[in-house]
Amino acid sequence: MFSQKEKTNYGALNTSSKPKGSQTIVKEDRLVEFRLSNTRAQSVSVGGTFNQWNSLSFRLTRDGQWNWRGSLRLKPGRYQYRFFVDGKWADDPNAKETVANEFGSKNAVLEIK
Repeated sequence: MFSQKEKTNYGALNTSSKPKGSQTIVKEDRLVEFRLSNTRAQSVSVGGTFNQWNSLSFRLTRDGQWNWRGSLRLKPGRYQYRFFVDGKWADDPNAKETVANEFGSKNAVLEIK
């Protein structure tokens, strides 16, 4: 499961080539938290289209209640991901949307606005 922090930051791009008085506003990265509850896991990470499916580049940490959590900043867009639990790919049981993948399982879908 993931959650998007409520605060959205906006920033202005370089407007030097624009007519005076105009500006371009672009949404900046959003802080996204991934969470998984698993009492048996020894390690949990997340791989997806945001990190080229690198199963080890984004590791989650466990709290005292066996909840695994981790946050990262993502640009607005649509992403697919899966958890990597103890060396095996795993579904996100709380995903609101999924898509079939080429391996016969499902990727969770995350949309950042």
